[in-house]
Amino acid sequence: MTTLLLLGAGMMFLAVALGAFGAHALKKKLSEEMMKIYQTGIQYHIAHALGLLLLGLISAQIESTSLIMLAGWFLFAGIILFSGSLYALSLSGIRKLGAITPLGGVAFLIGWVLMAIAVI
Repeated sequence: MTTLLLLGAGMMFLAVALGAFGAHALKKKLSEEMMKIYQTGIQYHIAHALGLLLLGLISAQIESTSLIMLAGWFLFAGIILFSGSLYALSLSGIRKLGAITPLGGVAFLIGWVLMAIAVI
């Protein structure tokens, strides 16, 4: 429980910091297209950091805590792969980094399926 809550809080902190950085420091430096890509990274980062917090709270209520922990690690990996690749792509302009993004999306999906299995 504590691990997921700390991970979620850390990821939320990072999402807010990166969002503020994007809104203030990058707005005039990135093209509109790259800014949208960056903002998509922020959006998914925040949603799944909140998911980590949710998993931390759920883990105190159910017996399948190992599945909940595994789900949390998949959400964390998704944030790194999905949002991280979008941040890197938008800042560098290297389009090949977009090939990593779907791996993060799959990690998100696995995390949510594991959560559903754990609560069933």
